Amino acid sequence: MSVFTLAAPERESVLLPELAELTERHRRACPPYRRILDATGAAPPYERVSDLPWLPVRLFKTHELRSVPEEQVFRVLTSSGTTGQRPSRIYLDREAAAAQTRMLAATLRVVLGERRLPMLVVDSRSVVRDPTLSARGAGVLGMMNFGRDHTFVLDEQGRVDAEAVKTFLARHGGERFLVFGFTFMVWLYLRDLGVDLSQAVLVHSGGWKKLAEQAVDNAEFRRRLAAECGLSRVHNFYGMVEQIGTIFLEGPDGDGLYCPDFADVVIRDPETWQEAPPGEPGLIEVVSTLPTSYPGHVLLTEDLGVVRGVDDGGWPGKRFEVLGRLPRAEARGCSDTFGQG
Repeated sequence: MSVFTLAAPERESVLLPELAELTERHRRACPPYRRILDATGAAPPYERVSDLPWLPVRLFKTHELRSVPEEQVFRVLTSSGTTGQRPSRIYLDREAAAAQTRMLAATLRVVLGERRLPMLVVDSRSVVRDPTLSARGAGVLGMMNFGRDHTFVLDEQGRVDAEAVKTFLARHGGERFLVFGFTFMVWLYLRDLGVDLSQAVLVHSGGWKKLAEQAVDNAEFRRRLAAECGLSRVHNFYGMVEQIGTIFLEGPDGDGLYCPDFADVVIRDPETWQEAPPGEPGLIEVVSTLPTSYPGHVLLTEDLGVVRGVDDGGWPGKRFEVLGRLPRAEARGCSDTFGQG
């Protein structure tokens, strides 16, 4: 069952009451959140999703924001950040942890199908062995749940293991298989393998900064992978630990990122904080009904984006593009730290 079914007006009518109820639930259960709402004068009724009060995503680095008693905390997730930064801390109870796992699977199932696929990981196995588990490692580990017969493209020293790739393709190259990697590493290592990846579904994320420096945009990325590897099923995604389980997935035509039915985006003008119309860039606000154990349901990110269209693409709802980080916002870490250490 697809989670990309709701057109914009229907999504608004479904999400608004759920998110408004979540806002009040977090107001009651999380004293720091209540103080923030009181200070800003935020109060119902809210007429649109864009009227809901947002939190800057950075607050999760400086404040303990949870809406469940400490004894009910089942898992604490931390963001990567780069060296010296305080990580975000995200508190999940069992119910929230189960929901985010379930909805992430439902989102990816739309492009991967029901069965676990053989999986090629464009990284080194050492990235998931690191006890401190970087964001890159956590991303790889999380995606490995959706694959089987995991094979890593790089050896422990970070060199291409052509033999391992050839062995994998001898076993699985004639059927559908999953390839996952961070965007820059996919660009760096996948094109030079000289192998046929026409049966693959590529899921990739993050690390556009280095590609932008090489004047490689999404269209060029897709074109070259198709020409050099036969890769035509390509899905970028956008997500963050502060809204775990919610990812915004690139549609089959590569025409933008789409919101699953339980989430949406608002682009805000950084001068007025009002919602920017389609075509006008601004700060990305992400909304999701999944954060029930902490007030992360309406978050203003430090990323710039633009809505490219509404209800006019391969899937319903807004389709949007991430344009990069807000100037002076701290680097997110993740795959852009690859090769800098």
